[in-house]
Amino acid sequence: MQQFDYNEVLETILAKDSRFPREAYQFVREGLDYTQHKMARMSGTKEPRHVTGRELTDGMRQYALETYGPMARLLLDEWGIHATEDFGEIVFNLVENNLLAKTKNDSRDDFAGGFDFDEAFTAPYQPLAKREKTPAKPPKAKRAK
Repeated sequence: MQQFDYNEVLETILAKDSRFPREAYQFVREGLDYTQHKMARMSGTKEPRHVTGRELTDGMRQYALETYGPMARLLLDEWGIHATEDFGEIVFNLVENNLLAKTKNDSRDDFAGGFDFDEAFTAPYQPLAKREKTPAKPPKAKRAK
């Protein structure tokens, strides 16, 4: 089995595709580890298993919120990650360079339309809308003529 130097291969990826910085790839790797470990705990096993694109996008959402809280959206924007499809682009750059594995059923389409970034990363930290409490006005009494 051939050994890869992760950082060396990542440098090659970054030279070919400058859409995402090193930090974006690091985030996706950490999000994958987080998701695999979470899925293993949920299933009662100790070994990480393959996760689908949908599972991974949800796991990365949870990881970003837990790790970065209200700063998650700002950091993801800084790293060029604006939609779940961007997660897929990063994952498949890693797959195509043998840093991640995929099954025959995995595709970039698995990452399409996963969730809305505003709803996921901005809305939880917005103040609740103040509801206007206007008491109902009683109907005006008619004057007797």
